[in-house]
Amino acid sequence: MILRNRFINAATRGLLQSLVDGRPVRTTRVSHRTVPAATTSSANGTIVVVPRFERYRLAGVLAVISLLAACTSAPPAQPGPVTETNGPAGPVPGGLERFYGQPLTWGDCVPFATSDSTRSAFGAPGLQCTRLSVPLDYARPDGPSITLGVLRQKASGDRIGSLVVNPGGPGASGMASAASQAETVASGELGQRFDLVGFDPRGVGASQPAVRCLTDAERDADRSDDSESDGSPQGVTRQETESKQLGEKCVQRTEHGAAMLANIGTRDVVRDLDVLRSALGDEKLTYLGYSYGTRIGYSYAEAFPGNVRALVLDGALDPEQDSIDSLVAQGAGFGKAFGEFTRWCVAQQDCALGTDPDAAIGAFQQLVRPLIDNPAQAGERRLSFEDATTGAVQALYSQQLWDVLNTGLNELKRQQGNTLLKLADAYNERGADGSYSTTQDAFLAVRCVDDPRVTDRAAVAEAHRRYAEVAPFLDDGRSGGAALDACAFWPVPNTSQPHTPKVGGLPPVLVVSTTGDPATPYAAGVNLAKALGGKLVTFEGTQHTVFLQGNRCVDKAGTDYLVDGTLPAENTRCSGSK
Repeated sequence: MILRNRFINAATRGLLQSLVDGRPVRTTRVSHRTVPAATTSSANGTIVVVPRFERYRLAGVLAVISLLAACTSAPPAQPGPVTETNGPAGPVPGGLERFYGQPLTWGDCVPFATSDSTRSAFGAPGLQCTRLSVPLDYARPDGPSITLGVLRQKASGDRIGSLVVNPGGPGASGMASAASQAETVASGELGQRFDLVGFDPRGVGASQPAVRCLTDAERDADRSDDSESDGSPQGVTRQETESKQLGEKCVQRTEHGAAMLANIGTRDVVRDLDVLRSALGDEKLTYLGYSYGTRIGYSYAEAFPGNVRALVLDGALDPEQDSIDSLVAQGAGFGKAFGEFTRWCVAQQDCALGTDPDAAIGAFQQLVRPLIDNPAQAGERRLSFEDATTGAVQALYSQQLWDVLNTGLNELKRQQGNTLLKLADAYNERGADGSYSTTQDAFLAVRCVDDPRVTDRAAVAEAHRRYAEVAPFLDDGRSGGAALDACAFWPVPNTSQPHTPKVGGLPPVLVVSTTGDPATPYAAGVNLAKALGGKLVTFEGTQHTVFLQGNRCVDKAGTDYLVDGTLPAENTRCSGSK
């Protein structure tokens, strides 16, 4: 069984509170792992545990966890719209002058909301939103255009420029991430010196058009169906038929169809980011990327090295790893995090996995494997094996959810699946009304063009074997067939592939990597810093991403660098203490 790589942040304090006592809350996150929470926050991203081989998706549900339906009063009235023309700024590629110099009309953010939680967050005072127009296809700038949703909180002091943030995914909302970070950032030096800006990449969130593949009912059905555990020839045929149909549905249900899917990858997102930089009036880009957002950052650095002012990349992807190696590396990260969880759990009086850490994997498997044939009751719904393991993975993003995971596993011992299903819903961004964000659709669409498709069945089978070896707690125990995933049948070709970025002329960058990061292993950050010739800050902890989440050591290093370019000392290490 294989877990989709998800590259976003982890779980927010708001999610933790909701899962513990059921109270609706307004989430506070920081980048992909939303910023100001004691834990990493996850944005719109979905980790789905599936036997078929699938690539990155992470980790972490950032800004808006649709599990939470906030009961709030009407947001305060916002000032009327204001139009600004700050571009063009910096170099302008030929034929794109109207995009680089476009005026932006800033106004109320609430109309940009795509869920109850973003509606609450976007109503906060001081937030302004606009739409940025970009070409659908940069090879045809005079052809159709699309729009990106953009959110900002203006600097309160001596302004340097804009700090553009992306939480990861792919498919997570940068608008939601920035909104959740806004209050914390405003209280510090970054809020004084920078406009905080978040954008929804093409096809994501408030950007138009959004990628759409599955209906809410179809996604519910997909999650409840554990047919991926069927490795028989008939099972493989069924899985591959569904994978082919999924790509066809994406074409049919997304405006501009195949043309949108062909131009949705990171290659095109970085060009949009340069248009945004110019329209904001910034000669050079100051950027903060978490998780998959680090790929956007280093890809921008390769495409526009002379346009970079500063990059902070936290929870990095290794630019040289192919999809299989990256997937297995992420599996190893979750395997390590599960080991840390079990060592904590067996010291608790009520540990659902017993008292012997060496027997914990077997105890976990005994709880979740029977769900393949006999799902557990979870209110009016049922908990599948996929949802149970997805819920466990969601909790491993942050130590603050370990107690929630233990509660869910104890419930499962009584054949009840409520808590684990809530975790899986948060991961998949399913609202209380049964509606889903389009994060998973965008994740799939980007993933399928960001890397070469894998069509070698032997390679798929070997990926299954390696993944089960490094993350045995997720192994379903069934003999797996080598079913190809949706990307193997994707209707458009890939537009990127793994490689060492060529970044001649790039100013120094700052990479932050966490020793016990379950989603983006520490070594990936080491490798990225080396590839970019940047400085590395090591955080000793077990969570996904850390900058702007309350660790003074990391926050000072990042803030000093963003404000005045001061890099930390060589081999800087920060501990888990604040």
